[in-house]
Amino acid sequence: MSIDRRNFIGTVAGLAMLGSRSVHSQIDKTVHQSLLNIAEGNYAEPIILPRAIYPGSTIAITAPASATSPGELSSCINYLKKNKCKVIIGDTVTKWKTSSRYFSADDEDRANEFMEFIRSDDIDAVICARGGYGVMRILPLLDYGIIRDKAKPVIGFSDITALVNAIFLKSRIVSFHGPVGVVNFSGLTSQSFNETLFRDKTKSREHNSKNIEISYPGAAVINPGIVTGKLIGGNLSMLTATLGTPYEIDTKDSILFIEEVFEEPYKIDRMLTQLMLAGKFTECKGIILGKFKNLDLKKNFFPGYQFTIRQILDQLVKTLNKPTLLGIPLGHGDEIITMPIGIYAALDATKKIIKLLEQPVTI
Repeated sequence: MSIDRRNFIGTVAGLAMLGSRSVHSQIDKTVHQSLLNIAEGNYAEPIILPRAIYPGSTIAITAPASATSPGELSSCINYLKKNKCKVIIGDTVTKWKTSSRYFSADDEDRANEFMEFIRSDDIDAVICARGGYGVMRILPLLDYGIIRDKAKPVIGFSDITALVNAIFLKSRIVSFHGPVGVVNFSGLTSQSFNETLFRDKTKSREHNSKNIEISYPGAAVINPGIVTGKLIGGNLSMLTATLGTPYEIDTKDSILFIEEVFEEPYKIDRMLTQLMLAGKFTECKGIILGKFKNLDLKKNFFPGYQFTIRQILDQLVKTLNKPTLLGIPLGHGDEIITMPIGIYAALDATKKIIKLLEQPVTI
């Protein structure tokens, strides 16, 4: 479903749209506690923000998972150049060999190129070219201390879910579940990317520091209510794949967002159940669900039909009685909203509003 600019409410100041004084008090208390935890050393490392992207920034595109080609990146490249950015394309994109099969390059080469772009003082941000498969194989090869020291935005979704969550978990840097290089950078996708990551050095600090609010009227309310928490999540398959590893997501006090595409209903059931058994739904405070394909389609499954995906969500998610929205464009569709991993946000599931309570980048 398409959405125009009026349906995506951009950067706005304050918290006025979120309701009553009690809601303001709840939000203020949450943010205050998060800052207090950092001040008192209750985290291994305080969370830091990556630097914003500006006109004139240099953006590197690398393929840390599966292969693509420069031609498939044309929309992303044109978008970046239109915003007066320089673009560098890695060898993992331009020098793919058939011997690499479904990877863009060998594990070591993919990890080395990613770290090379992180280390380089000439590069300001890294966009992952595409998902596919392969990121998990390079996670142990990355230097999370250097990633923290350089503090650059890293952006991607799908298979890249494992990378952006690992960066937040291991480096304590806000990273971004957002478009990969092969998507169409137009409409809501480019607008959300702009408002989340780009800043204007010619504007005042006040102009660059307004809170971001997302309103998506086409979403469905699974459970109403208002909650605050840090944004954590991504592709369902990848979230479950990291369970039991050093890169397992921490959903305590979080707003958990989940997207998936082209998976059979029983597989959605299995993965959601796995997250539930691992305590990830118990620990989170609210849930944002993406646009699942074939939400109400009944499919054969011996000896009769499967449950539909909507029925599975009603059985497993609705019964949690936590504020929940369904149908937010989080990935694998024509549009994708850029979600900063680790930033505190407020979810008003009743009014279908998501609001960032902190800045996702430093100015």
